[in-house]
Amino acid sequence: MLSTEDFDFDLPEELIAQTPLADRTASRLLVMDRATGEIEDKHFSEIIDELESGDALVMNDTRVLPARLYGEKPDTGGHLEVLLLTNTEGDTWETLIKPAKRAKVGTQISFGDGRLKATVIQELDHGGRIITFDYEGIFLEIIESLGEMPLPPYIKERLDDPDRYQTVYAKENGSAAAPTAGLHFTQELLEKIQKKGVQLVYLTLHVGLGTFRPVSVDNISEHEMHSEFYRLTEEAAVKLNEVRASGGKIVAVGTTSIRTLETIGTKFDGEIKADSGWTNIFITPGYEFKIVQAFSTNFHLPKSTLVMLVSAFAGRELTLTAYQHAINEKYRFFSFGDAMFVK
Repeated sequence: MLSTEDFDFDLPEELIAQTPLADRTASRLLVMDRATGEIEDKHFSEIIDELESGDALVMNDTRVLPARLYGEKPDTGGHLEVLLLTNTEGDTWETLIKPAKRAKVGTQISFGDGRLKATVIQELDHGGRIITFDYEGIFLEIIESLGEMPLPPYIKERLDDPDRYQTVYAKENGSAAAPTAGLHFTQELLEKIQKKGVQLVYLTLHVGLGTFRPVSVDNISEHEMHSEFYRLTEEAAVKLNEVRASGGKIVAVGTTSIRTLETIGTKFDGEIKADSGWTNIFITPGYEFKIVQAFSTNFHLPKSTLVMLVSAFAGRELTLTAYQHAINEKYRFFSFGDAMFVK
């Protein structure tokens, strides 16, 4: 049985990218062939060479909400930081609140001089709270004016342009974090890929709490993934089935696209159908991929569920070999870092 420690590696802190590159496509691209074990160093713009006419490039069009809010308790003036995670129903949200001990059930929170108010209605584990909002006007407009982009904790630098933590094709509001594998694409590169005969297909998975929750158990089979909302439209399903029928590859951009496609493949015995719902799929070595045939992704945290997912596709030893190569060659890691293409 594999343990969390089996997916550990030493990452020098200076390799954690703190800011995005000026040109999205200027990142490096490590290309890993799981059949031969070959590893190549390229630039991200060369990803087009890994795609063939008739393939489908599948991207997650979720849009990150400026989901970090700073509020205060009207009765005491105490400050609270609230991170919106999942819109569960109506004006009710699952959140992370710091400090959680100050946010008991019934706690009132005021944001932006009372333009937005909230009440804690349920306590969850790990500082999680269910809260319900009260406001006048349009919720998303209020959030856009009051909220900050929720950058991951390992990024210490301030982000001057919030759009750099959005993909150029971000459309569906609802994520607590960006699907970072997509940050490398520009509209110009996507147009070139499309002109080559590659189908551009979009799905939605709203990245939630699982992004912020480390694997805390030693036996990975005991780890529980948090549920995230996904959607694949009828139009997208038709395109993917046409690509499949004509012998093209289904290439996913990022682990969120992989998890959505494999959730659907698992649910429908390998078939691709329009679907939406909540997924907590946890892909680890031993999993048989049903839809995805290649993918691009960023470099992930040691011992993370995402390294486990890449290992499930390429094998643990080859994945860790590729990661060590990336460290030796000083690739940039995590959200604003470089990418790898696994085929």
